[in-house]
Amino acid sequence: MVLVAAVAAAVLINTSGFLQQKASSTGRESTEQVASGIQVIQVTGYYNNTTTPKGITKLAIYVTPNAGSAGIDLSNTKIIISNGSAQAILKYNSDYYDNTGNDVFSSSAWPSGTDKTTFGIIVVQDYDNSVQQESPTINAGDIVILTVNVEALFGPIPVRTHITGEVVPEFGAPGVIDFTTPSTYTSAIVNLQ
Repeated sequence: MVLVAAVAAAVLINTSGFLQQKASSTGRESTEQVASGIQVIQVTGYYNNTTTPKGITKLAIYVTPNAGSAGIDLSNTKIIISNGSAQAILKYNSDYYDNTGNDVFSSSAWPSGTDKTTFGIIVVQDYDNSVQQESPTINAGDIVILTVNVEALFGPIPVRTHITGEVVPEFGAPGVIDFTTPSTYTSAIVNLQ
């Protein structure tokens, strides 16, 4: 009986140790999921009055990590965007990367006019050089612009159009994109959100 009790006690101790380790790991992952995420700071559009039809052809989506967020790998981040009649899911393409600080809408980080599946990155603020071309990771204090060629996706966005979407990181809360274009375009650069 003593031998059976000793074996049972050993099994219970091993099981409780395993469960404690698993609970601790799950707690850490849950905290990371809740605290981490992307925040969309601003969305700016480029109005090109030479296109037919006229409308916004490029979207610059300014993002930063949420406060307390772990680093976010933008190469595993997706942008989901819709104009109400079509939806696109975009992934990062390292061919469209710019950290030179050039003019936003004339940067080389914009996907080509036929590229319907990718977005690019313009580095705005990155003190620790974590946003590299092949492995762009944003962490506390970083600000980047995600470049979307909406003309390739939907055609130029006309006035009074509701655009919705999300910037979805690998883990953590997504950043929300939600705006309606103004009733008239009076300048080339239009603040949308």
